[in-house]
Amino acid sequence: MKRRLLGLVLGVVTTAAIGTAPTAVAAPDSGLWTGTWATAVQQPSIGIVPNWSEAGFTDQSVRQVVRVASGGVSARVRLSNDYGDQAVRLTGATVARAGEGAAVKPGSVRELRFHGARSAEIPAGGELRSDPLPLLVAPLEELTITLYFREPSGPVTSHLNANATSFRASGDHRSDTAATAFTESTASWYLLSGVEVLAPGKRGVVAFGDSITEGALSTVDADNRYPDELAERFGGKRPVLNAGIGGNRVLTDSTCLGEKATARFERDVLEQPGVRSVIILEGINDIGMSAFPPDDCLGATPWVSAADLIAGHRELIKQAKAAGIRVIGGTLTPFKGSFYYSDEREAVRDEVNQWIRTSGEYDAVVDFDRALADPADQDTMLAAYDSGDRLHPNDAGYHAMAAVVDMKQL
Repeated sequence: MKRRLLGLVLGVVTTAAIGTAPTAVAAPDSGLWTGTWATAVQQPSIGIVPNWSEAGFTDQSVRQVVRVASGGVSARVRLSNDYGDQAVRLTGATVARAGEGAAVKPGSVRELRFHGARSAEIPAGGELRSDPLPLLVAPLEELTITLYFREPSGPVTSHLNANATSFRASGDHRSDTAATAFTESTASWYLLSGVEVLAPGKRGVVAFGDSITEGALSTVDADNRYPDELAERFGGKRPVLNAGIGGNRVLTDSTCLGEKATARFERDVLEQPGVRSVIILEGINDIGMSAFPPDDCLGATPWVSAADLIAGHRELIKQAKAAGIRVIGGTLTPFKGSFYYSDEREAVRDEVNQWIRTSGEYDAVVDFDRALADPADQDTMLAAYDSGDRLHPNDAGYHAMAAVVDMKQL
């Protein structure tokens, strides 16, 4: 699948000053750009949290805050209409340094351009990249991207469970520094799929998985997901991109929970610029949803055996290695006591984890299972790391996950 990536790469910015013009030109796709923030996009749906994806936007400004992993001397923004059946007309957009809530720092608002124009169309089933903006981006800095839609957008491609607050205002408030107009909020991202920086030589890590990679039930707006914690361990020296989707499965598509991992891996990992390695942590939902009653949100819920799941992992490994990307397998974390649990499902998890640890098919292994397990009962998550549902870690658990990663393996 070769997707349409629109956007003019205007050049290498050799100055770090905000607002000054580029002084040298580089060819598009020169390999000097790397992703510093990303999210895995989904089709518009009711999802698992209230969101605006199905209604879209009309004469409204949407303000979204992201924390980048590493810095660079120029930035560009990537917008996705992957799940749209019609083009989305973007009237204009800005980038600023984040303040408190929906506020931004005075004097930091910069207008984004697309092929030199303020407005643009995000094509149906495609993407749009902004022109490079001469903006010195610091490692682990928060940026605010504000999109304004004068015309009805229709349903919009989104990431439904962002665990971060996005804001909405009526009318055109893309250049506001104050938060006053932004009176509505949700915990989803809309159309925004990536931030890239000009940072030659930096090679990124993609954390690929389900809600445990996504950071479900970590503190909202605190950037305590395990990929965030890993980026902090790197001290901003290497990008870490989060490609987790809550409820996602390796082998089965879902309206609310994203395309199956084997289908979305190309977009969410292989097509990210500057990727060196990927950590795969996925499969607990295939096991947990096995033989659940199917519905319009979940889609099919077939029984998934260890052999089925291992075959899915082998497909992910094959895709990564064909692209020259180092692939690290994460063991599936404890879930005894959760609503998913049964002895039969636990046996599948144990068999898959044994294969991940011992098969040698992954380039390296991160043993998230043992990092989170209670020593007294290794099928159970340690209480100090449990968010309360016996399935998802809390902030301390996500920190422990990042801490067990051997950074030399990446």
